Amino acid sequence: MLAPLTAAIRRALAALRSLEWTGPLLVRLTLGAVFFTTGWGKLHNLEQITAYFASLGIPAASLQAPMVSFIECAGGLLLLVGLGTRIVSSLLIGTMAVAILTAKLPELHGVVDLANTIEMTYLVMFAWLLVAGPGKVSLDHVVARRGAAPLTEAVPVRA
Repeated sequence: MLAPLTAAIRRALAALRSLEWTGPLLVRLTLGAVFFTTGWGKLHNLEQITAYFASLGIPAASLQAPMVSFIECAGGLLLLVGLGTRIVSSLLIGTMAVAILTAKLPELHGVVDLANTIEMTYLVMFAWLLVAGPGKVSLDHVVARRGAAPLTEAVPVRA
């Protein structure tokens, strides 16, 4: 009696496994589009961004503003194509952590407030990409298939 149900569940899980590539792709495309456009906007308004960073008390705002703007713009572009995904994700985790600590922290009254910030959502998505990787539909995957597996895949341990 349970055999048909078990078989249906196995077929459904197999179908879902065949679509595993969509998660990283959708997250990369979403984050890539957001950060490319915000980074581009910041690069074209560096004077305002520098003043904003200075108002938040970020040290060396005149150096930090162009650096963060470039990381967001170039990182967003790299995420769109899936190149250097883990490196870009780690840089953008740092950017989001600083954004939370400088711009958002004064507004937060607890963990629920933190969880409701878009910066925390982005940070978690970048953390997932850092751990899970870019997925099969990425230039990172193409590079890994050509012999550079240690960059994106776990290296098998030999006993």
